[in-house]
Amino acid sequence: MLHKHSGLAGVSAALALLAGCASGIPLHQSQQEERDRFTAYSGEPIDRFTWLGRYDGWQPIGRDELVVFTGVSDAYLLKVGPPCDNLQFATRIGLTSTGGAVYSRFDSVTTGQWRCPIEEIRRVDYRRMQADLRLEAQSRKARAGP
Repeated sequence: MLHKHSGLAGVSAALALLAGCASGIPLHQSQQEERDRFTAYSGEPIDRFTWLGRYDGWQPIGRDELVVFTGVSDAYLLKVGPPCDNLQFATRIGLTSTGGAVYSRFDSVTTGQWRCPIEEIRRVDYRRMQADLRLEAQSRKARAGP
C-alpha cells in the first residue's frame, strides 16, 4: 500500500485520520515480510536526509515504522516514537523539516492530531531492492515453466 502525497509542497504537515487506536494489533504476515525486506536493504542509521518540501509517496511497514519515498529510487526508513504506534492505519502523513533537511531526534512525522518524533532514519537501497525483486519474479516464472 503506497500512499501518494497530496497537499501543498511547502507545508510541513499534512492532515491525517487514524482508523484505529489499538496498539496491540499484530502485523499481518505480508506486512511483516515487507518490513523485513525494507530492513534488509536499509543501511546504518543516519542523522538526516535532504528535504525539498515534498515526497513521492509513503508506506507504513509497522506500527511505528514507515518508508518515505523522496524520488524514484530514494527511500528512507523512519522509526518514530510515541504517540504514534499505529501508522498502518494512517491515511496521510506530513514531515517537519529544519533548513532543507529532515533530522532524526529533532523533526517529526505528523498524522493530523499526532506529532511523532523521528527516532531513527535509515536510507534504503531501493534501486537494488527493486532489481532483486525483479530477479526473484523472473526466477519464479522460469521455474513455473510455460
